[in-house]
Amino acid sequence: MITVDDFNFKNKKALIRVDFNVPLDGDFNVTDSNRIEAAKPTIIKILEDGGSVVLMSHLGRPKGERNSALSLSHICDKVSEVIGVEVKFVDDCVGEKAERAVAELENGEVLLLENLRFYAEEEKGDAAFAERLSHLGDIFVNDAFGTAHRAHASTTIVAGFFPDKKCFGYLLAKEIKAIDKVMKTGEKPVTAILGGAKVSSKITIIENILSKINHLIIGGGMTYTFIKAQGGKVGNSICEDDKMDLALSILKKAKEMGVQVHLPVDVIAADAFSNDANTKIVAVDNIPDGWQGLDAGPRTLEIFKEVILASKTILWNGPVGVFEMESFAKGTISVGNFIEEATRNGAFSLVGGGDSVAAVKQFGFEDKVSYVSTGGGAMLESLEGKSLPGIAAILEA
Repeated sequence: MITVDDFNFKNKKALIRVDFNVPLDGDFNVTDSNRIEAAKPTIIKILEDGGSVVLMSHLGRPKGERNSALSLSHICDKVSEVIGVEVKFVDDCVGEKAERAVAELENGEVLLLENLRFYAEEEKGDAAFAERLSHLGDIFVNDAFGTAHRAHASTTIVAGFFPDKKCFGYLLAKEIKAIDKVMKTGEKPVTAILGGAKVSSKITIIENILSKINHLIIGGGMTYTFIKAQGGKVGNSICEDDKMDLALSILKKAKEMGVQVHLPVDVIAADAFSNDANTKIVAVDNIPDGWQGLDAGPRTLEIFKEVILASKTILWNGPVGVFEMESFAKGTISVGNFIEEATRNGAFSLVGGGDSVAAVKQFGFEDKVSYVSTGGGAMLESLEGKSLPGIAAILEA
């Protein structure tokens, strides 16, 4: 894997694809700068080598049209603050104005280009647009895992114009290594904890990881499709009736492959989908009509704890309850605590996927697990075994 460590950037302009698609408030202030901070080590390495940096990113979904509310000019001060260098801005990302701004860039300086998606050609993966982008740097660095699953001009196509001068930034390299650690090189036993609402959204992941894991913990809403498929009563719990055969086939396949599947045995059931609903602990396969399972029960959490603490490699993708409601957050918080303890004891833990990352941040586990992935869709496609175009473009000679 070729990274920024394989290049000396002295007197070179590095064209870096970053993922600065950050949330803004009504006054255009950045409300979460994690993605900017994640790109900082790569930028600093290049500047310390004696090079300069040209940053390109998208923000929001302007759909190929200029939209002042989605201008990257709004984040320029925050990027300067995080990196510790005053960042220059140019209100275009290709063409004469952008090329002039790059030409005037001196070693040690950083330039932020305007939103790539102001051009429809970006998302179309247009080769001519990618070529225009390629004029803005000597070496191409991809450090945007969050967009690595998109074959866009700036993430994938532009790499073709840097046949011998392209590499991964530190962030993207760390993402690849973290996923490889779970999928290829992880110390056993390997445990995958999959939650969320639907089996259908996780089926490809389950099928791809079964051959690589020893334990599969299933939680969240998709529990009830598995339980009903085995003849259990799930009351009003969320359930994909058309996926019950699929659930049974997953259980059969897991058994054939020697993977132990751990489903909840009890749940916190509620008489309404509300934080203020009446609740009671019931067996997962005997939920009364009019009631629905919204969180893992105490016996279930004891089982999950035992499995997680015995694990050496852990993947967590998806909450085990409706953690957004305080009444049903205990299961997800408990799983976070178990993973934290296992990590302290030497296990490698990777958290990825939108909801589980949100839970980890909400409950303060971010620095207590080994790695939190920055890319939702890209992470899921990696786990599904798909080749990510943004990564493949760097690996190709």
